Amino acid sequence: MKIGVLASQGAFAEHIATLNKLDTEAIQVRLPAELKGLDGLIIPGGESTTISLLMSSYDLLSKVSGMAKEGMPIFGTCAGMIMMAKNIRGNSTHTLDIMDITVKRNAFGRQVDSFETELSVPALGKKSFPAVFIRAPVIENCDKSVEVLAKLNDGKIVAVRQQKMLATAFHPELTDDLRFHRYFLDTVKGK
Repeated sequence: MKIGVLASQGAFAEHIATLNKLDTEAIQVRLPAELKGLDGLIIPGGESTTISLLMSSYDLLSKVSGMAKEGMPIFGTCAGMIMMAKNIRGNSTHTLDIMDITVKRNAFGRQVDSFETELSVPALGKKSFPAVFIRAPVIENCDKSVEVLAKLNDGKIVAVRQQKMLATAFHPELTDDLRFHRYFLDTVKGK
């Protein structure tokens, strides 16, 4: 199995390190040719406007969007989730337009408002998941075809799945807990 990690900007090295811990081949993706032969793709956190501009400049937006629509499993974290959304409230960032969610950028405030919390994620088991939120977005609305995987205590949606697409408002790659990446790899394998 070979997983690509979009490496235009953001926390791509941490995702690659996590995949390597799971004995999974991971490659950096910056150009369309590097998408060939992938079994799945991760779009990391970072700055969504910058990621969008770089994906547009290198003709990755339409290619990745097309691959997702053909069934390529994609996992977006933080800014990656924003890039997957069909709607972003109050922003004109060009996205992949592949996931039936409405996202609000920087929903929790500025960098100093970043936080960590333990999340209940039943799809990952009974043990809580250590979620790291850094200038994080939140899902304000999602289509009935989208499965909600996790919410904060106040009801804000922070992790979802739709078909073979997975998105989190937080950064699982910044923890030692490998369960979200393992869950994505199970999706890639068709489990």
